[in-house]
Amino acid sequence: QVQLVESGGGLVQAGGSLRLSCAASGRTFRSYAMGWFRQAPGKEREFVTAISWTGGSTYYADSVKGRFTISRDNAKNTVSLQMNSLKPEDTAVYYCAADLNILIFITALSTALSEKDVDYWGQGTQVTVSS
Repeated sequence: QVQLVESGGGLVQAGGSLRLSCAASGRTFRSYAMGWFRQAPGKEREFVTAISWTGGSTYYADSVKGRFTISRDNAKNTVSLQMNSLKPEDTAVYYCAADLNILIFITALSTALSEKDVDYWGQGTQVTVSS
């Protein structure tokens, strides 16, 4: 069982930066690939980025490539999302996710996932980017 708790959301002006964190409970954290998704009002939840359990492989949606960076610290059971050059269209609730299989997140690059497709989800944190 893995519990995920996000933090770091807030209000920022366009062009600014935010850093989201996801704290995971459970001794098996390092076995899980980790990802971030986001959901804007009236839209489907969409994939943002993912990182393998070793941290050696990362994946990004085209919309955030070059602006967002995912990282993880297996000693601290945390995964972070550094978001730079934020745009109003980045406004959404951001969700941390964990799955034993990195292929789920790779699939998410091109296919919308439902909640049941991923092992664990956090409760989400709001990010609002003003223009």
